[in-house]
Amino acid sequence: MLHRFRDEETEVGGHDVHELHRALEYLRKHRYDLVGIEDLVRRLRGEGPPPNRSVAFTIDDGYRNHATVACPLFAEFDCPATTFVTTGFLDGEIWLWWDQIEFIFSHADRPDVVVDLARSELVYRCSTDHERRRAITDFTTRCKLVSDDDRRAGIAALAEAATVRLPTDPPARYAPMTWEQLRCCEKRGMTFGPHTVTHPNLSRTSDAQSRRELVDSWRRLQSEASHPVPVFCYPNGQWDDFGEREITTLGEIGFVGAVSAVNGYAEATRTRLEPQGAFKVRRFGYPDSLPHTIQIVSGLERVKEILRGGD
Repeated sequence: MLHRFRDEETEVGGHDVHELHRALEYLRKHRYDLVGIEDLVRRLRGEGPPPNRSVAFTIDDGYRNHATVACPLFAEFDCPATTFVTTGFLDGEIWLWWDQIEFIFSHADRPDVVVDLARSELVYRCSTDHERRRAITDFTTRCKLVSDDDRRAGIAALAEAATVRLPTDPPARYAPMTWEQLRCCEKRGMTFGPHTVTHPNLSRTSDAQSRRELVDSWRRLQSEASHPVPVFCYPNGQWDDFGEREITTLGEIGFVGAVSAVNGYAEATRTRLEPQGAFKVRRFGYPDSLPHTIQIVSGLERVKEILRGGD
């Protein structure tokens, strides 16, 4: 599971592309089976040969540098990475809410910011870069724990308290890929799945919004992509960020599975034995370290889990 990619041109921080190049080179040299996420999920379900030394790369959100930086790198190694896109982001209707938080704190022109979030008063010091980073992390974490309405209101209140005007369109470092770029990436081997319309915490939405986020994002992707992947990616992606309601909806509209952000291997046995296991597929966060990547793909991380008493 990957998110942002380091890009000096737009001053974006993220995964080191040189380390990722080394990892892909290693996986090809040692003949790992690089597969797309749909292929992997179907194999986990028992459709086709069981996965063996299989590695699937996924990318979340749909930022511009997923197309300009990540796609050429994965294409170089003929690696079928799948990007999960937030469709409202690509449509220009929103920019991602955690980027708004970062922008506000980064441009705050006062040493202290006092803001109300879900009826709780929060005070942040913003005099140094360290304080700003702490504020960004804390406020972002808190926003994951409140309703969609409270989060939007909180971010608006934060901008007002910090006397920062949010641009209508995201600055270059926060920009999405375009639908045309998406289709160009498909021609180079990248595939795309839906990641909701607005990236809410689904467990904190109403029944109507939850269904709308799933159904509309899938329909929008189907209208723009040549070969949309019927695998969903839950925003935030921890076990309490989605539930039976979302899994039922995804099954009704034809999905074969969904990925979480819970750390761990995607295992065929777990997928088949666990109720609705194909809709609870685990992923490892990409570690930006070749030795750690080797630990994961070799199965050593599983041995460590067993020794720690994990399931």
